[in-house]
Amino acid sequence: MIAPPEALVVALAGRYEVERELGQGGMAAAFLARDLKHHRPVAVKVVKPGLAASLGAERFLREIDTAASLAHPHILPVYGSGDAGGFLYYVMPYVEGESLRDRLARERQLPLDEALRIAREGADALSYAHSHGVVHRGIKPANILLESGHAVAGDFGIARAPTAAGAETLTETGLTLGTPAYMSPEQASGSKHLDGRSDLYSLGCVLYEMLAGQPPFTGPTAESLVHQHLSVAPPPISTSGPTATTAHWTTRSQSRATWHRRSSWPSARRFRPKSRAGSQPPRRRAWRRTGSTSKGAHTPCARDP
Repeated sequence: MIAPPEALVVALAGRYEVERELGQGGMAAAFLARDLKHHRPVAVKVVKPGLAASLGAERFLREIDTAASLAHPHILPVYGSGDAGGFLYYVMPYVEGESLRDRLARERQLPLDEALRIAREGADALSYAHSHGVVHRGIKPANILLESGHAVAGDFGIARAPTAAGAETLTETGLTLGTPAYMSPEQASGSKHLDGRSDLYSLGCVLYEMLAGQPPFTGPTAESLVHQHLSVAPPPISTSGPTATTAHWTTRSQSRATWHRRSSWPSARRFRPKSRAGSQPPRRRAWRRTGSTSKGAHTPCARDP
């Protein structure tokens, strides 16, 4: 058990009784605490000092407020946030389960139907967030919690807040947003204009890992992973059997071209991989010139992918 910093305990006294550290992430540290007003266990996430100084309390709290407005069964809600004693923090429910990362560390691969259910629930959460103008930017197994057998996505606000600070702030703090193994090509290349398709790519990487037992790309350094996301196609999961259609959907979500992901799913709502062996991927439309039409005219015909 790792004791919390005394300064944090003092700063939150009267509102939260901080008990112990739960873990450290790239941007924040998580602590188990007790909400003294509502008599319930909560997770208090405290932004790391360097990032907190660069963000400033006003910007951070504004972005967390946006995340707090999201209300969906598969999104972990934000109970509160604040600036106390120089600590920028936000409060979420304490989930007495495990993360998808914990599950994969123990089992490595998940049964097909279970992997698809988790992916569908994650897609539902993303679809809702995207419809409200919120892009997660940090979808990965560690941010997908498994509560009572269902997937719940967390940490929407903490991924959004640093992005609002701009590239200069991120450079000053030495912070890299996203986790290289799940980062979309546009995010890896440093694009400031990310939309829901970036989250969709990350979710595709998570689904790939649930089925294949490892992320689509592995490497010794973050640079090698970024290079692969930008220039290499992921190895196929399967070419036959019940996972064939799932492999198709996963590959489409991991297209390096954002326009390809848009043609596949304009929103995460259409991310609906199926487990039935008889399910077929969507048929694309090809165009052919025919002699019976006027010059330059084309008629559509179906073509398998």
